[in-house]
Amino acid sequence: MEEVRIAVDVMGGDEEPQVVLDGIDAALAADAALTVLAVGPEEIVAPFAESRPRVEALVAPDVIDMADDPIKAVMSKRKSSIVVACRAVKKGTAQGFFSAGATGAITAAATAYVTPFKFEEAGELHPLRPCLTSAVPNRAGGLTVFCDLGANPDVEPGDMLRFAQMGAAYARVVCGIAKPRVGLLSNGTEDTKGSHFTKECFALMRDVLDGFAGNCEGSDIVSGSYDVVVADGFAGNVALKATEGAAKFILSELKGALLGSLKGKIAALLIKNDLAAIKEKLSGDAKGGAILLGLRGVVLIGHGATSVEAVKNGTLATAEAVRAGLIESIVEAVGTIAR
Repeated sequence: MEEVRIAVDVMGGDEEPQVVLDGIDAALAADAALTVLAVGPEEIVAPFAESRPRVEALVAPDVIDMADDPIKAVMSKRKSSIVVACRAVKKGTAQGFFSAGATGAITAAATAYVTPFKFEEAGELHPLRPCLTSAVPNRAGGLTVFCDLGANPDVEPGDMLRFAQMGAAYARVVCGIAKPRVGLLSNGTEDTKGSHFTKECFALMRDVLDGFAGNCEGSDIVSGSYDVVVADGFAGNVALKATEGAAKFILSELKGALLGSLKGKIAALLIKNDLAAIKEKLSGDAKGGAILLGLRGVVLIGHGATSVEAVKNGTLATAEAVRAGLIESIVEAVGTIAR
């Protein structure tokens, strides 16, 4: 197995740093070729690294909180764990970065320091918009790659095309889908559906994008009918949170119904393991987090309410993306990209 070095933000997430440290230990136990750069205050990361041969301490005294303004925090807290880790990826000290910290701050720091690739259009070079992407479980038993989840609320049709190209590359490299079917999120599956913006995107994707399967609806994020679902960051974030909210509501109602009577409690005991498996599948811990596509390095963002399992899987997923050559596949997918 190829050796990789991944920076992990010890201060990321809503839990205590010890949760992240335990997650790092679990990742190291699962991957013998993994080295972790533990990024955080010296009093936390130095003792942790001293007792572990495959951990290096990367000291970062500042901390960016969830409540901080993302751009201001990145500019003013240049010795924060998020900024220091992104600089490590830029320098090549680390090949990837995992954090369960503030999404806005990670996106801002990664864009500023890891930096996006540039694409050529009309003879000029423009920075690629990083696309926040995750693979969500679907009813067919597989995964659907969903992008953009919120990094870019306002985009152009060309941006949407590049999101689709990058999402398809992710589906091929990470999810093992040889020929991804790409759907454009709209208010109906008919070719004539959508806003003026969506119709422009549809026409462009239809003419240029390999594997384009037309418009899709919000329900198709989990239907399994499409391998990749593409949206602008505003619509994508709304759809994702609505889907997550519906899943939590259904689980809560099911729990209430089962525990509301003696007969239900008996049934709950009989299907306890099945319910636990469903909860784990929907929690996001198994997937590790969402990845920022379009950057010159692998940056993966975990959930703020993280766990040891989530940190472990997020770190391993970052290493997997590096080994799979995801960055090189993104460059290949967006044909007009410049390094």
